[in-house]
Amino acid sequence: MKFSVSSYFDQLSGVIDDLDLSSFDDAISLIMQSWMDGKKIFAFGNGGSALTASHHIHEWNKMAYLSTGKPFRGHCLSDSIGLITAYSNDMSYADVYSEQLKNMLDPGDLVIALSGSGNSENVVRAIEFANEAEAITLAVCGFDGGRLKKVAQHSVWVPVDDMQICEDVHFIFGHMVMKALVMQAPGEGLAEA
Repeated sequence: MKFSVSSYFDQLSGVIDDLDLSSFDDAISLIMQSWMDGKKIFAFGNGGSALTASHHIHEWNKMAYLSTGKPFRGHCLSDSIGLITAYSNDMSYADVYSEQLKNMLDPGDLVIALSGSGNSENVVRAIEFANEAEAITLAVCGFDGGRLKKVAQHSVWVPVDDMQICEDVHFIFGHMVMKALVMQAPGEGLAEA
């Protein structure tokens, strides 16, 4: 089958039309509430999902604070190549995120794992640890949701067997969160930009 721009957009549009929008609303509310409560918010993933997690956290940190003056305590565990390679070398790659959480996670913090397949061992282990540590856990996943969707307390699921379409929607989700943080934050007032 030959690639075409129109068929790509048709597929993306079809997937968007079939999404459970209530799960997006619920996840946005979780992030909003964690921010309002002053909780830390952690995000991470592998490959493209690591970069998506990084983009989300940096955008949320910047825009939430600039728009309201209320700090957003976001941390991307995928960002530190030093920590990732240290834990990989000294322990295992499967522990790179759970070990970082052991150092920083408090009960009630929000932990967001991004994974297309939902089966990456390091993200699954991190969510399992976060559950045990009484954090709130959110999976942002695709395909059939994998193990991640089963162990996380909440999920945004893009049910498509296409990594690029899945990652497109995951990226859109992050932009929705940013818009909600900026436009719906109650009672914080606007900071001078």
